[in-house]
Amino acid sequence: MTSGIQFDAEAIRKLAEILRETDLTEIEISEKDSRIRVARILPAVTVAAPVMAAAPAAVAAPALAAAPAVDPSAIDLKNPGLVTSPMVGVAYLSPEPGTPQFVQLGATVTQGQTLLLIEAMKTFNQIKAPRAGTVTRILIETGTPVEYGEPLVLVE
Repeated sequence: MTSGIQFDAEAIRKLAEILRETDLTEIEISEKDSRIRVARILPAVTVAAPVMAAAPAAVAAPALAAAPAVDPSAIDLKNPGLVTSPMVGVAYLSPEPGTPQFVQLGATVTQGQTLLLIEAMKTFNQIKAPRAGTVTRILIETGTPVEYGEPLVLVE
């Protein structure tokens, strides 16, 4: 390796094996100035496909209509009202197919109010508003795979 970065291939293999054995999506170890992070994406999209097929087209239409107006590169990632994904998974804007979204564009929300769900390892995790305000951007569509730290919603 010409970059000068030292890494322990055996440690990486062992971490990957732990991921497979425990069904974790990521694992990280650090010691002093060294850090090893191993992550994988579970086939959650395949699991979610039957759920999405059951959803009527009218449910997806509001999110799709708002999507062209959103330019994720124009979002200030340091904005205190920016809600980012705390995990890798699949985002859902409503509790079940065919039901209304948790919040709409322009909705007033309170701190701690559920904005969306992220399914990770067959568990639905509530993503809550970090503060009270107005939903000014919804940066994902229902059924979208999301990564750790990916911007989801902006509450200003």
